[in-house]
Amino acid sequence: MMALKTRTALPVVSLLAVAVLGVSACGGGGVPGNSVATVGDQTIKRDTFDHWMKIIAISQAGQSNPAAAKTAQVPDAPDFKQCIAEKKKTAAKPAKGQPEPTDAQYKTQCQQQYAQFRDQVLGFLIRSTWLDQEANRLKVKVADKTIVKQIDDIKKQQFAQKGSYEKFLQNAGLTNEDVLYQQRIRELQNQITTKVTKGKDKVTDAQIAAYYNKNKSRFSSPERRDLRIVLTKDKAKAAQAKKALDSGQSWKAVAKKYSVDQASKSKGGALPGVAKGQQEPAFDKAIFAAKKGKLTGPVKTQFGWYVFDVTKVTPTKQQTLDESKTSIKQILASQNQQAALKKFGDDYRNRYKKETDCRKGYVVDDCKNAPKKKAATTTAPAGTSGSGAQGTTTTSP
Repeated sequence: MMALKTRTALPVVSLLAVAVLGVSACGGGGVPGNSVATVGDQTIKRDTFDHWMKIIAISQAGQSNPAAAKTAQVPDAPDFKQCIAEKKKTAAKPAKGQPEPTDAQYKTQCQQQYAQFRDQVLGFLIRSTWLDQEANRLKVKVADKTIVKQIDDIKKQQFAQKGSYEKFLQNAGLTNEDVLYQQRIRELQNQITTKVTKGKDKVTDAQIAAYYNKNKSRFSSPERRDLRIVLTKDKAKAAQAKKALDSGQSWKAVAKKYSVDQASKSKGGALPGVAKGQQEPAFDKAIFAAKKGKLTGPVKTQFGWYVFDVTKVTPTKQQTLDESKTSIKQILASQNQQAALKKFGDDYRNRYKKETDCRKGYVVDDCKNAPKKKAATTTAPAGTSGSGAQGTTTTSP
């Protein structure tokens, strides 16, 4: 779905969550007739679902053909007559000798497209409702004036030309309230993330030292060697190149005459900063067995024959614990925060899925009445199952 470009791509819904999503007692359970799903005592209304189905249809059509966005329609389930007719009308002529697609084939395309839209929109609306309820539970609040100011700032940056913001809304099928709630969802998510990870970035010196001792190789730079090389296609040419170098001819002249390695021959054969494992195995072994300043070769490899010398050796350097401390602290703090988010996210999804009931025909993975899967996917607050503002999936609160 289209949206304003901000720091994080998130879903777009409506500012007045209670008014748009609706709140009603469900009595003995089930989903009210004017709704597609319930989360606790909060309902997701059918007209809200239809609104976002239209938006995603406009967004998808506009990606391939902006002009088509103006006439984009949601596939008309369950018979898909209009969708079939439109596909037949716009389909490319089949190649010579190939049959025209049948109505049944077009209908299958329409069904698949509708199911994709439905799953994205429902996942989006359900998880936005989860996020709203979780914010209330955690007493996380965002003032409307804060959101309005943030959107005003975005308008100044991205829609400086008069009327450009209104044109954006029209082309995307959005309302200003839709955009405002997108920002509200984003801000709630940021604040919940901050609350969940608060204090989880603390790392002790003992933890830093333990990590350093266990991962010393991560804090070292390998030995590197600067070379001059000549690569030839056959051994005889390599021998001629070596003889020329032994006789005092310059590397620049010899590399230009004999080498087939285009990258190095224009630089007098120079090949700087070679670390172990970067070259073909036979050449790699010869490089790190060679003595500095000694002309070596010919060495046979899968690419040809090398003649080379080592001009400089930069030995392995191991960072000290003190030199590594800052980066290790950042690594461990990030790991602690991610662990806290994962733990929170697992609990979050389990709690809200148990409270989410979906009408038949509108069942997605986030519904408690969804078919069980062999492998469950853990998703934290406000993940959008691909229905976010720019088609992204958010996996943190």
